Amino acid sequence: MKLLVTGGAGFIGSAFVRMAIAGSRAAQVVNLDQLTYAGNLENLVPVAGDSRYRFVRGDICDARLVDALVADVRPDAIVHFAAESHVDRSILSPAPVFETNLRGTFTLLEAARGNRVPRFLHVSTDEVYGSIEAPAEADEDYPLRPSSPYSASKAGSDLLALSYFVTYRLPVTVTRASNNYGPYQFPEKLIPLMLTNAFDGLPLPVYGDGMQIRDWLFVDDHCRAIFAALEKGRPGEIYNIGGNCSLPNLEVVRRILAATHRPDDLVRYVTDRPGHDRRYALSGEKLARETGWSPEVSFDEGLARTIQWYRSNADWIRRVKSGEYQTYYELNYGNR
Repeated sequence: MKLLVTGGAGFIGSAFVRMAIAGSRAAQVVNLDQLTYAGNLENLVPVAGDSRYRFVRGDICDARLVDALVADVRPDAIVHFAAESHVDRSILSPAPVFETNLRGTFTLLEAARGNRVPRFLHVSTDEVYGSIEAPAEADEDYPLRPSSPYSASKAGSDLLALSYFVTYRLPVTVTRASNNYGPYQFPEKLIPLMLTNAFDGLPLPVYGDGMQIRDWLFVDDHCRAIFAALEKGRPGEIYNIGGNCSLPNLEVVRRILAATHRPDDLVRYVTDRPGHDRRYALSGEKLARETGWSPEVSFDEGLARTIQWYRSNADWIRRVKSGEYQTYYELNYGNR
């Protein structure tokens, strides 16, 4: 396949690009990324010199650029990762999530429709389902109840993408994954934030009582699931991607402290964020049934691999936690 990947310099997108090239899953991968704060070409050093890989810097909201690129590449599929993807940032400043996640998705869909792209895979999140009372799990028909500007923007972009299948017969598939973790993740998210703070002996800020439950999915398992949906999934369908590992945030933090040999008193309970969902839970039976995919990396193994990567990449951490990150950190945690 010839793939056009949006947001391929981000955490999940770069893992997908590396897997596509290393596993010879694609004849060509073109990566369109604006390189905003979480986009980092260092994430793609392992494939940067490969003749099958090409990077294009640009904004997915730029209709002229996007249409010209799609017409030039003539991809067999567009895999759409690009998004403003952090809930806390969307609460501090909601405008960018709607601009990128809705307008950007619309721009890509129009380019795909105009150029008759054979497949369009839209990568989304379990957060569109909102908080779910135990013991229920959300399947693909579960009601959408987003709680934050970020999750609302993703729910809207999901519906927009699916409408292009119904109205224009554009072969769109939507995936919704649970919480990802792994190497190269920007340290605003829970696991890399706690890890990098623990390394430095800094406080670990835990929202509320820390008993919010999340399902954890190692990033490489997620990428394999996306390939499964791309190759075997049906157009017009939604596929949930879960890690089968539900844990309270506080338990994750304590495992990180134990693995890094840091004391429990580094935990700092801070004021919870507005509208914080209590529990996410996905049923991934549909994807397993239709494609045969299942997660391969246990949480213990994935966390150990993640910790080892961050230990071995102190310079990467130092660079991404400088400048803009420090401003965000103070804005988000300074008054809690």
